[in-house]
Amino acid sequence: MPIDLKLEAIVIPVSDVDRAKKFYAGLGWRLDADFPFDNGFRVVQFTPPGSECSIQFGTKVTNAAPGSAKGLYLIVSDIAAAHDELVALGVKVSEVFHAKTPGAQFQLDDKSGRVSGPAPDHASYRSFVTFSDPDGNGWLPQEVTTTPPRRHLHPRPTWQAHFDVRRPRTASTKSAPAASAMKTGLSGTPRT
Repeated sequence: MPIDLKLEAIVIPVSDVDRAKKFYAGLGWRLDADFPFDNGFRVVQFTPPGSECSIQFGTKVTNAAPGSAKGLYLIVSDIAAAHDELVALGVKVSEVFHAKTPGAQFQLDDKSGRVSGPAPDHASYRSFVTFSDPDGNGWLPQEVTTTPPRRHLHPRPTWQAHFDVRRPRTASTKSAPAASAMKTGLSGTPRT
């Protein structure tokens, strides 16, 4: 019998933790934790609305180069609404597009394989926008109009309610320190 694994968090490399924290808070993502330690280690965790997977960044969290995380998928039920919401939040976002050639959504410098506008009939997994955080970590919201197996798309009309990293987590996968912090009210307390 296969082990039931759930993706808990994705680590993204940033150069300025406070700048990244301000950016993701500005997207309306929930601040779950900001834990600094005396040895310089600091971990910040955000969860997109509707998502069961979080992102983490901080100091001494990863050796990856800041901005090197690319093609981080997010699921939205309405790509045009997601685009408009990002624009309203002041995020530099690409136009809505669909891939003319397979994999064109990942070609950041070569947009020749992209077609402007959503996919015909808004077919699931075919329409995209791209945006990056201040370090250049690249996000790829993707329109999903049909419910994938074992998934539920949130019914609210805004893109934020639909942001959902592809692999969900469950409460049972939380680490003991994180679960303990939530019980004591430490989780989500902004640090200045």
